[in-house]
Amino acid sequence: MKTEEYICETPERLDTFLAAQIGQTRSQIAGLIKCNSVWVDNKQVARPGVKLKAEQKVRVEFPEAKVEEAKDVDFDVEVLYEDDDLLVINKPSGVTVHPAPSVKDATLVDWLKHKGVRLSTISGEERNGIVHRLDKGTSGTMVVAKTNEAHEFLSAQLKDKSMGRYYIAVLTPPLKDDVTVIEGNIGRSSHNRLKMSCGLEHTKAAKTMFKQLALSADEKNQLVACKLFTGRTHQIRVHLETINRHIIGDHIYGLSPRVEKSERILLHAYMIYFIHPTTKKKMSFQADFDGIMKESIDKKFNLESLNEVLECDYIINSFTTNS
Repeated sequence: MKTEEYICETPERLDTFLAAQIGQTRSQIAGLIKCNSVWVDNKQVARPGVKLKAEQKVRVEFPEAKVEEAKDVDFDVEVLYEDDDLLVINKPSGVTVHPAPSVKDATLVDWLKHKGVRLSTISGEERNGIVHRLDKGTSGTMVVAKTNEAHEFLSAQLKDKSMGRYYIAVLTPPLKDDVTVIEGNIGRSSHNRLKMSCGLEHTKAAKTMFKQLALSADEKNQLVACKLFTGRTHQIRVHLETINRHIIGDHIYGLSPRVEKSERILLHAYMIYFIHPTTKKKMSFQADFDGIMKESIDKKFNLESLNEVLECDYIINSFTTNS
């Protein structure tokens, strides 16, 4: 275990002082403090905001990094954009983002490891630049940070809503109104640990807006665009359940596979926008549907007639006008 000592020359916050000394972000320093690795004058500290006095001595014991080997990856990931700071991808349906004891197959993190995307870490925990997640069955746009600074910058945008995504989904039955806004707190279901639920007893507020795009030939299904104003787990699916709608292929909040046969849930993160951490320019990207979702939409709707409503500007302006 590596140990370093630093002397504070002028009064300042502990996390600010260590960030400058070690050359890492304040969030990285907070992680180091959280794992009980920082002492001030031989007294262990637990808060990043501790105020240092002149001449105080700070000792840091850097934990050994836990590096786990990546599983063999048997899937491809489309890269929409890449530079020294970040990576924008089109996540395939069926790929889990984070490893977990219950996940046996290779994950997106395994793919990132093979690609060499490993963020530097000082708190011992391996990090691979995941800024936000998508459910296993959901495909589409994701941004991944390649540096600690980019990760902190992009994560802050997720919190202040300057980063956002627009989703495309196929619903049944169709929505009644052209634009539907659903607000309701979301939390883990007390009846089924695989599900989230919506209700006043939950503390995390959530808001989703839906815009009608097209009606299927038999008028049983509807193509919609969805905009998230918050980022709760299963948010789109939970909010739809509150109005007795569900996404085709969603067998947790919808119908069972015996009733509704679909190879995947027809939910796709169609567009993402954010401000670049280095250039500070606003960037946006669109991810095409995979073959299964494209074929499903084509059978139900007629892709030629959807060209206008699937234009990025049309979708963005639909929400700008109504939000």
